[in-house]
Amino acid sequence: MIILIDGKECSCEKGEVLLKVAERNGIHIPTLCYHEGLGDIGTCRVCIVEVMQKGWSKVVISCAYPVEEGIEVFTNSPKILRKRGVVFTLLARLAPDAKVIEEIAEFAGVSIPRLSPGAEGGRCVLCGRCTTACSLLGSGAIAKMDRGTEKRIDTPYSELSDECLGCTSCARVCPTSTIAFEEKRGQVSIWGRTFDLKRCELCGLPISTDEMVLCAQQRTAADATVLCKKCRQIQAVLRTSSATL
Repeated sequence: MIILIDGKECSCEKGEVLLKVAERNGIHIPTLCYHEGLGDIGTCRVCIVEVMQKGWSKVVISCAYPVEEGIEVFTNSPKILRKRGVVFTLLARLAPDAKVIEEIAEFAGVSIPRLSPGAEGGRCVLCGRCTTACSLLGSGAIAKMDRGTEKRIDTPYSELSDECLGCTSCARVCPTSTIAFEEKRGQVSIWGRTFDLKRCELCGLPISTDEMVLCAQQRTAADATVLCKKCRQIQAVLRTSSATL
């Protein structure tokens, strides 16, 4: 199937997500909440594009829009630039300390009013990456709390969460580096808790918390061997080599 994106013919499969089709064809669409490993969260609206189909125009979020035959897509039409400017302005007011918003807006060719760092707000844009990552791991240690201007990402009742695995996935997928964590001396600290890190049984590299290892073993019924990625790869090569001898 062929669709047009900014006048360029792009091959794709029906139902494929528009953002991925554009990326594959070298067409940049700005994103903020999108993360390849987390699916189509679709909360920030930065990746909006204009879709023309049978003479009708509509604005869609490209990270979650399944392509259809006969559509023509405009990623930087006047309508999109205007609406995207509004989106970036709202995000900048929500999180005045998040420099990445200005950086993405500038790269996307959108001008937004500059707010003074430290103005009411912070860096969190409530994109949902962190809560989605936590949910996919089956932990559910953090979630969106309260409503309106009081909405925030937090642990239940802002207390230490027994469900937290100390995996730091929430912090690592955060696009604005809002969630702080510290890793030193074989320990990692996040959300008010400190976790001991298990070491790779071959090279001694700190790799995972006890809680993460236990969770993985319970889900996969795997053995108790704890290895880092590099040592696992070496072991896999050795097993393959032994099998071919």
